[in-house]
Amino acid sequence: MSSPRTVDPDFLALPLSATADAALSTAASAGASHVDVRIERVRTGYLQLRDAHPESQSDNTVTGVGVRVIINGTWGFASSPEISPEVAKKLAQTAVAMAKTSKPLSTEEVALAPEPVYGKQTWVSDYEIDPFSVPDKSKIARLAQLSNKLLATSTVNHVSANTVYVKEQKFYADSYGTTTTQQRVRVQTQIDAVSVGDHGFESMRTLAQPAGFGWEWMDNDLYNWDAEIDELPTLLAEKVKAPSVEAGKYNLLIHPSNLWLTIHESIGHATELDRAIGYEANYAGTSFATPEKLGKLKYGSELMNVTGDRITPHGLSTVGFDDEGVAAQQWDIIKDGTLVGYQLDRRISARVGRERSNGCAFADSPAHVPIQRMPNVSLQADPNGPDLNGLIASIEDGILIKGDKSWSIDMQRYNFQFTGQQFHRIKNGKIVGQVKDLAYQATTTEFWGAMRTVGGPSTYVLGGAFNCGKGQPSQVAAVSHGCPAVIFEQINVLNTVAEAGA
Repeated sequence: MSSPRTVDPDFLALPLSATADAALSTAASAGASHVDVRIERVRTGYLQLRDAHPESQSDNTVTGVGVRVIINGTWGFASSPEISPEVAKKLAQTAVAMAKTSKPLSTEEVALAPEPVYGKQTWVSDYEIDPFSVPDKSKIARLAQLSNKLLATSTVNHVSANTVYVKEQKFYADSYGTTTTQQRVRVQTQIDAVSVGDHGFESMRTLAQPAGFGWEWMDNDLYNWDAEIDELPTLLAEKVKAPSVEAGKYNLLIHPSNLWLTIHESIGHATELDRAIGYEANYAGTSFATPEKLGKLKYGSELMNVTGDRITPHGLSTVGFDDEGVAAQQWDIIKDGTLVGYQLDRRISARVGRERSNGCAFADSPAHVPIQRMPNVSLQADPNGPDLNGLIASIEDGILIKGDKSWSIDMQRYNFQFTGQQFHRIKNGKIVGQVKDLAYQATTTEFWGAMRTVGGPSTYVLGGAFNCGKGQPSQVAAVSHGCPAVIFEQINVLNTVAEAGA
């Protein structure tokens, strides 16, 4: 799908170059060895409907400039919501003063891994319809249409529908000569059907993933919303009557709509190198996958191949350049089951002696400094693997899991538990109904070591989230995780009702 490939004229009309030049020259003349400037505008829209009627709506824009410097091996940073050359000069002076003040407290010399100079570059994500160009009444009408289809059935008593859409624009310039202007758009829509009755309360949510598309994501050409909505009441009615799962060990066929989250928590966060070396610890802990295990740790079975990238079309972490002027790349994280790579920004790369960052620096607003953030982290499909029906047919006794829900993982990214939206019982190669109240539990290496069959390209889905958190003060980032459907052998399954009552 082709993109407009242009940055909005009103963003380009801001005094981008003049503001950046003022900060760069002021900081450089004060002795900064490194200066970078980010001018950002991030607009976030939100709509929520309850039973096909609008319930809440917001449209927020964050705009500003951030100036970051290195003086004598120490960081300094300052930001403002006002964009002008005069303000940029003051920010540069403040950032320099902060670095000099912080120097006596610094415990290490800050250095950055080198990166080629790219001159002036422009990059726009691949989308067709700017969601902010679509009238609110049209967006509401689409959500209401899908909600009313559910409400028209006897199974569904209530429907919650929401959509979030973001346009992120960034102008970056550094003291080496790289200047980038970027614009990317993303959309996430979720529709939750609720059944209330003598059985109590049950719900089931759509499986559609967030995506780096525009409002065209809500058309059936890209994701068949109407087909899923048509099927949802039947699935929910079956779930209402389904028996509670019997705890034990099962062969699990995990659909990408669930497996993306397991990848995110047990691989994505575990292979952030700042976390693995203990530099990042306050937000969700460190990692068991420490640097001395690189090239040695058997993360999973030999069927396991995981890549990191910032180039996947429509990926939520896809960019042209990161927030340190590093060009987008792709690399191996796990190869044939062995840990072979990490996620890096320029500072962590230099700290561990790497020649180059792989482009993982990101700040979620002009008021925050860039930190090492997750790229798209994806499990590769088997080029000759079976389709979903073939995977089901190969299972004598097991459970198909679809959709994500709650999860828990320890501070080393090692012991975990995940639930889901749908649990389909498989016997003798056929789905025979649903069960409920299920969570699967394992250690990271035990789980990925239990991979028996990896699905083919037809089972591959690009999933992800808008709200990955990290850092202090905390920042959020959008990230995608592609994966096929996968069979895992003899995974421990808990009955969540029994566990809660224990």
